[in-house]
Amino acid sequence: MKSSLLFLTLLLPFSLFAQKQVSPADYVNPLMGTQSKYDLSNGNTYPAIALPWGMNFWTPETGKMGDGWQYTYDSYKINGFKQTHQPSPWMGDYGQFAIMPETGHIKVTQNGRQSWFSHKTEIVKPYYYSVYLADHDVTTEIAPTERSAQFRFTFPKSDSSFIVIDAFDKGSYVKVIPGENKIVGYSTRHSWGPLKNFKNYFVIYVDKSIALTRLFSDSTQVDSAEVHSKHASAVIGFKTKAGEKVHLRVASSFISLEQAELNLKRELGNDSFDATAQKAKETWNKTLSKLEVEGGTLDQKRTFYSCLYRMLFFPNKMYEVNAKGAIVHWSPYNGEVLPGYMFAGTGFWDTFRALYPFLNLVYPSINKEMQEGLINDYKEGGWLPEWSSPGYADVMVGNNSASVVSEAYLKGLHGYDIETLYKALIHDANNTGPRAAGRRGVEYYNQLGYVPYDVKINENAARTLEYAYDDFAIYKLGKALNKPESEIGIYKKRSVNYKNLFDPSTGLMRGKNKDGTWETPFNPFKWGDAFTEGNSWHYSWGVFHDIQGLVNLMGGKKQFVAKLDSVFTLPPIFDDSYYGEVIHEIREMQIAGMGQYAHGNQPIQHMIYLYNYAGEPWKTQYWARETMNKMYKATPDGYCGDEDNGQTSAWYVFSAMGFYPVCPAAGQYVLGAPLFNKITLTLENGKKVIINAPNNSADNKYVSTLTYNGKPYDFNYLDHKALMQGAVLNFNMSATPNKQRGIKDSDFPYSLSNEK
Repeated sequence: MKSSLLFLTLLLPFSLFAQKQVSPADYVNPLMGTQSKYDLSNGNTYPAIALPWGMNFWTPETGKMGDGWQYTYDSYKINGFKQTHQPSPWMGDYGQFAIMPETGHIKVTQNGRQSWFSHKTEIVKPYYYSVYLADHDVTTEIAPTERSAQFRFTFPKSDSSFIVIDAFDKGSYVKVIPGENKIVGYSTRHSWGPLKNFKNYFVIYVDKSIALTRLFSDSTQVDSAEVHSKHASAVIGFKTKAGEKVHLRVASSFISLEQAELNLKRELGNDSFDATAQKAKETWNKTLSKLEVEGGTLDQKRTFYSCLYRMLFFPNKMYEVNAKGAIVHWSPYNGEVLPGYMFAGTGFWDTFRALYPFLNLVYPSINKEMQEGLINDYKEGGWLPEWSSPGYADVMVGNNSASVVSEAYLKGLHGYDIETLYKALIHDANNTGPRAAGRRGVEYYNQLGYVPYDVKINENAARTLEYAYDDFAIYKLGKALNKPESEIGIYKKRSVNYKNLFDPSTGLMRGKNKDGTWETPFNPFKWGDAFTEGNSWHYSWGVFHDIQGLVNLMGGKKQFVAKLDSVFTLPPIFDDSYYGEVIHEIREMQIAGMGQYAHGNQPIQHMIYLYNYAGEPWKTQYWARETMNKMYKATPDGYCGDEDNGQTSAWYVFSAMGFYPVCPAAGQYVLGAPLFNKITLTLENGKKVIINAPNNSADNKYVSTLTYNGKPYDFNYLDHKALMQGAVLNFNMSATPNKQRGIKDSDFPYSLSNEK
């Protein structure tokens, strides 16, 4: 017995030491959400080997060229390692090229060069990737920087070892310079255009003499050292010894080959592969460690940090640093190389809800760069992008740049040209722009107070509801900028336009015709049509800025809560006639087991938090925990729908912290209940927000009492500006709800109807 105790005593310090060595980046599973397909999304993600907000990402490619599902977990063959900028499979990629090692015979096509692989030999970290390619007996490793990367290939003994460089179709160029062990080229492939002067230039150095060169045009070999064609590729070859490691140093630029060289030298310098991987790991750990979690299960920690990883990619940097050390960018709006910041690859319809609020809270400095990028978007293109990929894309609805711009300034991001951004908001709110920019149906909205159902403008009710919130955001920004009431009053007035679509007979939002009559027939379970990727049960809660006004329309708090409850108790029935098929968002709701609650898509994600506006906050606490438990896990099928550029992940991370930004422009967070025993948030200003819930557990999911900086706190919300001064929140959790806490009207979060 004594010897056993002695052994345990000796073992304990080592086990504690081992636990302390787990870094945030090592909790991350970049494969979370990759087991997806067109008709069922478990995330629609790919493993991004990159740095936070980096210009370029790298991913193993299992799909065909141009397939949005470029890596899927159920695949078993890899055909290349691709530089990608793809925000989602629905948006496609731009500026991509691929690198692939092979042995035996030269095979340049994707099907020819592909190799079997197994997840058993795959190591996937945010900062490092490795896989064994069985058909070629080659191990590939990748380590990233923001605009460059290092590859390390371990070859077998072979007199026929090759590396394929595929610049992809739709116009590309490759040149091999054997005397410098160098390959240069560019890709022009993109999914959304037109893009003037668009090229993704790349430069590759190999640390082994190039003994053989082959150039291909559309898979046909050409006798040349360079090739311009629709689809250009190159193969370099050499003999290798068993276990020989061949290194590639790769960088790219949207500006020029010279800038690509500069990016390579600046970011890789003389670093070894291992040094690059270590620096990438340190960057990830520094970025992720702004949030430190304690307690909870191992799976919960993995899920938390895997979600946080997904939140730190988009929009990604499109700017570069020139030879003079100045920030410059190629503009997707006019094709020129211009000074200043530029970002791309996000849709505000998704991300205004929680991703941008999270940046404003935890990473405001990167969002300040993004705001400066938006200024350049407007100056160079004439509009703010509602979806950028990399320029204007015609997808989704709303004018939610108003929320992204207004919230940032209202939450304290200053020191940039807010007057130009305010001018952009006013301009876009009153005009219909190219593709999704501006407001489609604005002439009806401004005149009637809604976009009519019968004027051939799709998803009209969704547009109306989002425009109303966007008007609120403009009003709040204008007020903060001391704009005259004669200028901003109209936006406050329009922000209650949501009332024009509320049908008292159904207690739901409904499409309305130009003459004021209701859309007929009306099916609240019909997806699309008057709404966007959802139905009336999802969009009827889309009054972020005036939930009290919605409570009043629904007949009071009791009726409002009953309506909220109905979302979970209704059967998951649907009408898909607008689409003519069961789109994946519908299927994901149907199989989730939560009634009409469709967490896999964005319109309803805030709805769980609305019980706080009607005096039953314990129901928010219950449903938030239920959703975190059921809908998220750090596995390939770990999401319940599209992850969408960090938004669905941001819902989880905020909810795990115990609060959520229902109305981003109002400056408050609506309370739920924390998931962990302790979370420490380190703000950029050096202050800390400490969220303690020491008796938290699977059973203890309700908030019994809460203190804020040591004082009892019964409000159902937190104030952003107060949090930025640092705070200690002590949650006392219990297995039964406290139905006396947070029930007074004075405890409720902000609503426009209550504004004095």
